[in-house]
Amino acid sequence: MLLFARFLYSLILLILMPLACFYLYVLRGRKNPGYRQDFSERFGFTDASGDIILHCASVGEVLATLPLIKALLADKNQYRLVLTTNTPTGREQIKQLLAKDIAATRVQVCYLPFDLPLSQRRFIRRTGARLLAVIETELWPNMLHQAKQAGLNTLIINARLSAKSAKGYARVAPLTRSILSDIDRLACHHQADGERFINLGLDKNKLETTGSIKFDISVSEQQAEQAKQLKASLGQAPIWIAGSTHPGEPELLLAAHEQVRKSYPDALLIIAPRHPEQFDKVAEQLTAQGINFSRRSQGEHQGEAVLLADTLGELGMLYGAADVAFIGGSLIERGGHNPLEACAHGIPVLSGQHTFNFDHVYPALIDQGGALWVNEHNLIETLNNLFSEPQKCAEMGASGLKVVQQNQGAINKTLALIEEQFNA
Repeated sequence: MLLFARFLYSLILLILMPLACFYLYVLRGRKNPGYRQDFSERFGFTDASGDIILHCASVGEVLATLPLIKALLADKNQYRLVLTTNTPTGREQIKQLLAKDIAATRVQVCYLPFDLPLSQRRFIRRTGARLLAVIETELWPNMLHQAKQAGLNTLIINARLSAKSAKGYARVAPLTRSILSDIDRLACHHQADGERFINLGLDKNKLETTGSIKFDISVSEQQAEQAKQLKASLGQAPIWIAGSTHPGEPELLLAAHEQVRKSYPDALLIIAPRHPEQFDKVAEQLTAQGINFSRRSQGEHQGEAVLLADTLGELGMLYGAADVAFIGGSLIERGGHNPLEACAHGIPVLSGQHTFNFDHVYPALIDQGGALWVNEHNLIETLNNLFSEPQKCAEMGASGLKVVQQNQGAINKTLALIEEQFNA
């Protein structure tokens, strides 16, 4: 039954492959030419080689995994890493974030192939890796199976599984059991996540509860100094940042900012779209509305109402230059993004209530006062209140930072698991 389920899955994927190629190469490639580059890697044709394949699907996983990547590069084992992503933005993030790290010579970056048996087999054998480690729940059946067939151990890191996702996996139970049978170890956020995996068929002896590596975040001295310098250059006006925004949000945030400026005429909004293809679209919105703005990529800010953050790899630093952070992907049903980068700088976090991607993070932040729920109606009042009460801002920021610090430690546990599986 498991073999048939995987065969049927592979057949369906093969039939859909022309559509997948058209979508990535033509449609996505039209907006972001990066999707057309190195397209042969999507079929497993890679020159990358290393000891460990570490898969980070996109930007969010790359940013969350960066402390783990740096820890692996600093490890006594001197691992060579093959980092794979699904998107050109994630690929570019890795290169930029590791650009000044001397150990980056032990890192090679490429796209994860389509989940076709031959593509995955070709890719895995070409890398010469001994371990496949996957961040969160990128559970591709053929990737895991071909890794096992090639003699690699398989490890899922930072795994999470909501009740809703568990129901989805249960609907394709034979395929799910096939996936879980090819996993050697699974490190999850919480026991509740682990129980859901066990109920789907994971051997309980394969389960480890490590907490989330997303909490193992810190602000480097360089990042803190850059944020301090930027904040000083922006003057004494209140600053709020909207990080990782998605289409449908900028117009709501810009409308709120115009109202905030009635109370605080010099207030500045730093808006950072999630994807590079949105940079120019947000610029067009700003121009159409007659809002004065500057672009981060084009030099110094000269007192405009909005600073468009149209660069990659700077969001963490930009949070440190703000007084309040709004986390995007949450006013629309996108599921939200990681608030912990902002919390690490000790500033208050605001979020819409569509945060199902971070259900393991927000409850503690809300309960301990480090974050507040907002919508397009009360966002203006909330910002005005925070700008008028610096002490409340400081207290919220301290509470959020405390939540981060209280939940750290997952990376050390994960490093131990990686070493165990690498040497097994």
